[in-house]
Amino acid sequence: MGHDAPARRHGDQALIAPVTLMTRSAAGVIALCLAGAACGSTRGPAAPTTPASAGWTLTWSDEFEGPVGAAVDAAKWTFDVGGGGWGNQELQSYTARSRNAHLSGDGSLVIDVLRETYTGPDAITRGFTSARLKTQGLFAQTYGRFEARIKLPFGQGIWPAFWMLGSDIGSAGWPLCGEIDIMENIGREPAVAHGTLHGPGYSGGGAIGAPYTLPAGRLADGYHVFAVEWEREVVRWYVDDQPYLTRTPANLPSGSRWVFDHPFFVILNVAVGGSWPGPPDNTSIFPQQMLVDYVRLYRR
Repeated sequence: MGHDAPARRHGDQALIAPVTLMTRSAAGVIALCLAGAACGSTRGPAAPTTPASAGWTLTWSDEFEGPVGAAVDAAKWTFDVGGGGWGNQELQSYTARSRNAHLSGDGSLVIDVLRETYTGPDAITRGFTSARLKTQGLFAQTYGRFEARIKLPFGQGIWPAFWMLGSDIGSAGWPLCGEIDIMENIGREPAVAHGTLHGPGYSGGGAIGAPYTLPAGRLADGYHVFAVEWEREVVRWYVDDQPYLTRTPANLPSGSRWVFDHPFFVILNVAVGGSWPGPPDNTSIFPQQMLVDYVRLYRR
């Protein structure tokens, strides 16, 4: 994580079975917007696709096209649900509701982070809701370029992320399965994205990575492209195609094992609170939203 506090941990909750998507009508989402919830916004000029001359071939993508308020594509995404803290003392309950994850109507995924009292199917009551989408069981890939164009939320206690876990987490557990954090941000660092590797002997506060600081403004002020290029025994991180970090087995603690040699699945989520960002305070504004213009995966 490039920081000293405990980083993302997963435990058994990463394996909670998917919950069937609950649909919400466009009219209902519009009513929610009028009540003050985040509603999506114009996504701005499209970012250029990775040029074919770079040697990448598209293998999987979601452009999030569809009517306003529509649920995400259940053939591409499933959900983690629950409010048990996710190994990080997080304060939200993740839901599979369209109220927390839906299409904007102009080509973006919207993850809405709401301040509300909510009791989930795990019977845990929390004061915030959000969403955590994943491709686990639907798509995974070994090596390639993994990128997403995202406009981040902001504020103390807000923790958005675009990341990957090894598909063998069910048998190997975490961190032996491996974790690649393509982008994490915490509210008290509005211009900073973190790229990180977690594995056996280098997880949590001992993970290996580094931050990237935006030259000007906040990551919430517009869309940015966050990417990794992952090849055999090397992972490289980029923000807006600017390389800022490379990690290889030579960077691991002595005696540690490189575990980035098997399929990984993709995750998008926004947490509230937790051991790294800390809780929201009186400066925090809700609702918040993360807008995702696209997710695109490539292979050489």
